[in-house]
Amino acid sequence: MKNELKVAIIQSDLYWESADANLAMFEEKIWQIEQADLIILPEMFTTGFSTRPEGISEPSNGKTMRWMKQMAAQTKAVIIGSYIIKDYPNFYNRCHVVFPDGNFSYYDKRHLFSLAGEDRHFTAGDKRLVVDIHGWNVCPLICYDLRFPVWSRSASPTRKFEYDLLIYVANWPTPRINAWDTLLAARAIENQSYCVGVNRMGTDGVKAAYNGHSGLYDYKGQQLLFSDKEEILQLSIKRDEMEAFRERFPFQNDADSFEIQ
Repeated sequence: MKNELKVAIIQSDLYWESADANLAMFEEKIWQIEQADLIILPEMFTTGFSTRPEGISEPSNGKTMRWMKQMAAQTKAVIIGSYIIKDYPNFYNRCHVVFPDGNFSYYDKRHLFSLAGEDRHFTAGDKRLVVDIHGWNVCPLICYDLRFPVWSRSASPTRKFEYDLLIYVANWPTPRINAWDTLLAARAIENQSYCVGVNRMGTDGVKAAYNGHSGLYDYKGQQLLFSDKEEILQLSIKRDEMEAFRERFPFQNDADSFEIQ
């Protein structure tokens, strides 16, 4: 178990619906990272946020998965990011967590963005994912999930804190960026967990604009990293400091129990 987890966030513009161009671009950026335990890419990092999955989706063992496995093996880091998967007969906005040994897990986005028609073309997931990365319990979620605190809540019948690091990969547009900033801090505070949000930059193929605001928040909701430009952000987060805070302020003891239907 590592006390310090080295996290790298890649905040970048994306090429519209062009997996080859995006994979080449992210590979170049990944090699700028000196050392990391975890490298996080935005939502739909191979295409941008497209609701036209036909023709740009991939099978689960397609080229992007092979690329993620190669990057993880070569960097010795866990790679996280979502892209469009066709799992016959359905399409999914699927976040993959790929380990250096080639093993991987995935989470399918539960809250599909109906305002842009994502729900008409994709199938929603119904299960959360928590993975072990060097002894840290990590929960990856996707963009619109951020607005729904019940789904994000750290609650488990068997342990007080279900995860230590909550991650949102996103294409969150500029006009609603205040909600992004506010809710990332809120999710960190209410779950006494580190929280990372990874957004994109630029303008996509449907003229939606993005100004980043990727960030990392500690278990008190304090902002440790922030950027509104295209760059790579890195920071080591410390488990012992989080656990000391949780022990001193055991707010979870008073949390409401609930069941998601």
